[in-house]
Amino acid sequence: MIELIQLHAQGRFPARPAEFTAVEVKTTGLRPGRVIELAAVRFRSDGQVLAEFGTVVNPGQETSPGWEWAHGISREELNKAPAFGAILGPVLDLCRGSVLVAHDLSLVREFFSAELTRAGVHLPTLPGVSTKDSVRAAIRLPNYRLGTVAHAFGIDGLVARSALSSARVTARVTGLLIGAHGLAFVTPPRIPALPRYAAGGSPLARGLIPASSGGWMAEAVERVPTDPALAGAVDQAYLDLLAAAVGDRHISPDETWSLAALATEAGLSDEVVRSIHTNFVSALRAVAESDGVITDAEMRELSQVAKALQAEEILVGLRPAKDGDDAVRVLVLGASAQADEMRARVLDGNMRLAKKLTASVTHLVHDATIPSDEPRLKRATELGAEVLDLVAGSVALGFAEAVETPPPAIAVLPPAVSPSGPAVTHSQPNPMLAPRSGRQEPLRGQATGVLVLGRLMMALGLLVMFIVVVAMFGGSPLGAGILGAAIGLALLLGGWLVAEEGQDPRARKPITNSS
Repeated sequence: MIELIQLHAQGRFPARPAEFTAVEVKTTGLRPGRVIELAAVRFRSDGQVLAEFGTVVNPGQETSPGWEWAHGISREELNKAPAFGAILGPVLDLCRGSVLVAHDLSLVREFFSAELTRAGVHLPTLPGVSTKDSVRAAIRLPNYRLGTVAHAFGIDGLVARSALSSARVTARVTGLLIGAHGLAFVTPPRIPALPRYAAGGSPLARGLIPASSGGWMAEAVERVPTDPALAGAVDQAYLDLLAAAVGDRHISPDETWSLAALATEAGLSDEVVRSIHTNFVSALRAVAESDGVITDAEMRELSQVAKALQAEEILVGLRPAKDGDDAVRVLVLGASAQADEMRARVLDGNMRLAKKLTASVTHLVHDATIPSDEPRLKRATELGAEVLDLVAGSVALGFAEAVETPPPAIAVLPPAVSPSGPAVTHSQPNPMLAPRSGRQEPLRGQATGVLVLGRLMMALGLLVMFIVVVAMFGGSPLGAGILGAAIGLALLLGGWLVAEEGQDPRARKPITNSS
């Protein structure tokens, strides 16, 4: 029911005139599973929100909420919530005449289509955009989970356990992709007419649960690259869920058992799960070692995660390197594409990307959208951080080489004219106006006479040489011909030198150095 269309920098069809609806779901499992929360946010391409809708969805009494630790929805909440078919009308009303957007469009499409089939509803094909794919085409990140993308785009307030908060972030990401990054449609969206359905129950909206700051582990999870060995969508979904579980600083035994059950339900073998766990812990270790700083607290968090995932052998030989935290921590301020690119490069490099200004921030980098009186610029200086613009920040952080600025050219000022007297000349001579040779340039009148004399001598020399040539053909002696030719040549060369001496110096061509 959803046809993927691309937002891309090479797109030829402007996306600014269109309206969008960001759709996100929370489910009971990886695959298969049921939708237990659905949210939709209608917005313009500039990011302005027009309307939104969110509710818990009851999949039926026989269905368990699944990974409650991940989404926070209890069986009691499900009992009070409307069924999927009862809330389809309000959702379609928000989607009408718009382009659908989801961060992981393939996941939303799969679950949404399955619920429509269960409800016996058939809808025309709708155009849809995957922000994960669009961001991947715009900037390079270690991974493209929604939390990582939000951090790279400078978006605060992500609440990972709420479908409505995820839809809001997806809407903001889409607005930045179109506005700041200039992405457009590769193919024009074809928006069909949608049927109307009456609402069959009252929505049950969830209160937004503030996201945990996560500390070092949450930062490390953002810097863990996507595992290239994961070819399947289910494998990647499991890794994303694992990263979400680890990102709150710990993973409990209940979460570990729940993950194992979800993996089994989704058809992942023990060997695949084991590989995902060991590769993930190996990547966390590489992130910890990359900045040369492993504190005791970081070591404890790594050990706890490795033990929970039965991958303790990955940390053999790893020891805390420092008692303090001397890592490079960068805060990037700004809403431009260049600021997003800077945040992405920090996340992809061997340094830490800060979400807010603290005493641990070593560099504050800002773009031109940040005013000079921004309080955080002054406060960062007081805290000892380097405050830099994007160009200087790129050099300081090693993303670009310093460019030597040539010395400024010396401006030649005209003589200053006094209102009551003659022109005031500068005491220093102007080297650009000095003669090229040591000879003094002739005055204009003298130059004209010398120039005429030189040209007359050249004409006379040519005439003598012409007469010599004619005489030689007439049988004149060879000696007389040679003497006459020498006289003519001497007159020609002499006249050329005299004419050159008498030429106006301003009309002379500059001497160029071929070397």
